[in-house]
Amino acid sequence: MSASEQNSSGGTGDAVATVLAGQDDIRDWLHDLYRSVHEHPELSNQEVRTAERAARELKDFGYEVTEKIGTTGVVGVLANGDGPTVLMRADMDALPVKEDTGLDYASTVTAQDADGATVPVAHACGHDVHVACLLAAARLLAEAKDAWSGTFVALFQPAEEDATGAREMVDDKLADIIPKPDVAFAQHVLAFPSGKVSPHAGPFLSSADSMRITVHGRGAHGSMPQLSVDPVVMASAIVMRLQTIVAREVAPNDFAVVTIGRISGGSKSNIIADSAVLELNIRTFDTGVSEHVIDAVKRIATAEAQASGAPRTPDFELYDHYPLTDNDADTTARLTDAFTAHFGDDVDDNGRQSASEDFSDIPTALGVPYSYWGIGGVDPDTYTEAEKRGTVNSDIPANHSPQFAPVIEPTLSTGTATIVVAALAWFAGSGS
Repeated sequence: MSASEQNSSGGTGDAVATVLAGQDDIRDWLHDLYRSVHEHPELSNQEVRTAERAARELKDFGYEVTEKIGTTGVVGVLANGDGPTVLMRADMDALPVKEDTGLDYASTVTAQDADGATVPVAHACGHDVHVACLLAAARLLAEAKDAWSGTFVALFQPAEEDATGAREMVDDKLADIIPKPDVAFAQHVLAFPSGKVSPHAGPFLSSADSMRITVHGRGAHGSMPQLSVDPVVMASAIVMRLQTIVAREVAPNDFAVVTIGRISGGSKSNIIADSAVLELNIRTFDTGVSEHVIDAVKRIATAEAQASGAPRTPDFELYDHYPLTDNDADTTARLTDAFTAHFGDDVDDNGRQSASEDFSDIPTALGVPYSYWGIGGVDPDTYTEAEKRGTVNSDIPANHSPQFAPVIEPTLSTGTATIVVAALAWFAGSGS
């Protein structure tokens, strides 16, 4: 009897139990792997050490490995007979953040950023969890090939944090390197209780666009403001007026965020500059809303410049575009059923998240359905106590915080199991 016939007769649950039976045997290895990746974070497109570790482990597990896709991207392919092809992605890059967790394996790494500045680096978003869990799941599937039939593709992506890594892998002929998947998956550790799993159908992570606006004035001495067109005043007026877009131009049942993260102008207290720069971030769950917000930003900035008597219209630059993560409904329903069968009450749809991702560039380019889910990373007792105090939002460090530190267990065990359960929800029904 083939593996797929065994799975069809015994059910997905039997295959999951068989594959996950090896979790206890690899736990020490997994924890050491996670600590090592956490302690040695790397910025976007600099993930050399992490990529080399992923490639080395995959080769040891028996995967066919291709390295340096895009920049540091790695894929491992494990062909195991007839059946569907499942792709699972983990992002590898860290952030220019100084870690403040107090962990004995905390990062002390510094690196040069894209501008050549030396910055601290930390896995403050949890990509170390993603790398460790995908390698663990890849190992478990390789060690229990009699339990399933199909092809598993483990993809390790660089540069998620600057929204370029997925597209760079696609542009580097990813489609020619791997067999076309039937489905693609990704997950993210988030600031809710560890052990919990959160699938969500439809729009899950928002689209995001960053915009740089340069407004132009007329410089002058600080004592002679009548001779100037002050770009700092102009930029300040734009900041205040932009707050009306979400409040007055977006319907209450829609969603939009407009955040002005940076404003810069001038060099000295008694000099009125000739230009100022604003940098802002726009997030929505709807393409039409996104287009409207971007147009509104341009309209308001242009009008404020004209009202100020600016010598020229502002310059606008869009960058760091993240696509909408819109989970396929049928795929997510099948996934949710599989998660519920395994995790029971620990499966809970926490709804849409306003964070953004570039993962969907990969399945969109490959023309395959996808689903992306969340896993919890906060100690359940700590989370419960914060809930009782009503201080979850202030007491629980979120992703990108210097204090963000997922508890090792049950986060890693859960994150590994979600990948196995998701893959076997397709493999187990593959037929002979």
